[in-house]
Amino acid sequence: MTRSFVSAPRYVQGVGVLSELGSHVEGVGTTALVITDDVVHDVVVDGIDGPFSGGAATYHAVRFGGECTDAEITRLSAIARDRDADVIVGAGGGKAIDVAKAVRGRVGGALVSLPTIASTDAPTSGISVVYSEDGRLDGGIVHDRRPDLVLVDTGVVARAPTRWFVSGVGDALATRFEATATVESGGETVAGGQPTRAGVALARQCYEVLRSSAPAAVTAVNDGTVTDAVEETTEAIVLLSGLGFENGGLAAAHAVHDGIVSAVETDATHGEKVCFGLLTQLVLEGRETSTVREVARFASDLGLPVTLDAIGVPTDRVDAVAEAACSSRTSMGNQPGNPTPADVESALLGADDVGHSL
Repeated sequence: MTRSFVSAPRYVQGVGVLSELGSHVEGVGTTALVITDDVVHDVVVDGIDGPFSGGAATYHAVRFGGECTDAEITRLSAIARDRDADVIVGAGGGKAIDVAKAVRGRVGGALVSLPTIASTDAPTSGISVVYSEDGRLDGGIVHDRRPDLVLVDTGVVARAPTRWFVSGVGDALATRFEATATVESGGETVAGGQPTRAGVALARQCYEVLRSSAPAAVTAVNDGTVTDAVEETTEAIVLLSGLGFENGGLAAAHAVHDGIVSAVETDATHGEKVCFGLLTQLVLEGRETSTVREVARFASDLGLPVTLDAIGVPTDRVDAVAEAACSSRTSMGNQPGNPTPADVESALLGADDVGHSL
């Protein structure tokens, strides 16, 4: 089987880089449609308005409707065409960036991914997760191209609610273990074919950085300050995990996330659900209880939920979550051993037991 590695051609991270958006747009186009999450609209516009006004490129900012649905993609694509936009910018959380990717997929041009929270590893990827109008997971779009630029202003990231940053750690913690599972099962990656050594190495490095830097980074983000630990952890969440999952593979952790989304209405974030999915994957793999407890303790100390009730999954819905997690539409096929819904249900309950034992 072939191997493939994909990535965004440029990644820029640091305090104040939001103000550089105009100059970056000038390098790839002339007119930008800036799609923003409502909550950060003013922050983004205030950060880019002055620099844009002195340059050759122009922009039009529009608020994202809040959910990456087909209707929202269609609405924003029409605005992009009306404005003759040749650069699409997604600014905000993962859903705003996902919808921007999908808009670029329809109208063409360049794409800038501008996360204002480090809550997932979505900004570097070529995937849009699409939801139905009632908020249910409706599938995903794998785009032919990745963002032309990923621009991460850590000053903005550090001022966002800490829960989002911690959720990003939860998402990224799983990357190493899912890549390992994909290698062992002979599974396929989003990039196509088997995992590359580079992808797996990035996934491992991601985990090492998180273990060494995330606790101090979370403390700093609680204070709204940017430290070396914040820079290191942000890079791990956004860049290392993003490249690691696309080129290393997804497995049970994200499949459990998808099962939860399909079977239960919960306020848990993407990263919180993936983190519990990771604990489930470790139990499913027959890891030593001490190993599962170590990962669960690390996650819990950061503020991540490590029990079913903490992520909003009632015990009477565990079987439904397990069934949905084993759907052919999830990444469970990359998990060694061909787990059955009964296997996953048992692992979910086992992970819950570990969480309660801390």
